[in-house]
Amino acid sequence: MNGALLPRDFLDRPVDEVAPALLGHVLRHRTPEGEVAVRLTEVEAYAGPLDPASHAYRGRTPRNAVMFGPPGFAYVYFTYGMHFCVNLVCGPDGISSAVLLRAGEIVAGEGTARARRPRSSTRDLARGPARLCQALGIAREQNGLDVCSPDGPLTVHLGEPADPALIRSGPRTGVNGAKEVPWRFWIDGDPSVSPYRPHVPRKRKKVTADD
Repeated sequence: MNGALLPRDFLDRPVDEVAPALLGHVLRHRTPEGEVAVRLTEVEAYAGPLDPASHAYRGRTPRNAVMFGPPGFAYVYFTYGMHFCVNLVCGPDGISSAVLLRAGEIVAGEGTARARRPRSSTRDLARGPARLCQALGIAREQNGLDVCSPDGPLTVHLGEPADPALIRSGPRTGVNGAKEVPWRFWIDGDPSVSPYRPHVPRKRKKVTADD
């Protein structure tokens, strides 16, 4: 993988500054199956205790401990009982903010990514946070990895920053609290960007006398 590692101080800033600045940079994962890298095209910012949509809004737990810093580490969580999602921890140590990596374009290791997602089109290989993790082979074992370490298997590299004129922002996808906050950022017109889906609360089953 060409390109220098993203410096840690790049991530040691407010989350709403880091998120759009990540667009165009490259996430790489090396595994025994091969190396896969994606150029980031869509991200989403979460601001810890200030943000009702953040996993860290109610404080530190075993699940979200990585979010509390220092910056430059991967926070991987399991959702809906079937998918993994990966975030990059940012901001000062102890602030618990992170950027969810929502989508990317495969720029290396397409064969390995296709082996992991054999029914996917090229556009959809890493289109959406769960697909991105599947294509890269990211799961629970990658939680807490230092993405700024040259010796690490999961790293972020400097790419070609997105043209500021093409960066768009809007409401975050699939969240309930603070859903109107325009902290989802994407590269306009890029085919790998995932479609916007507002949060739809699940209906609870109505309990009757026969239940």
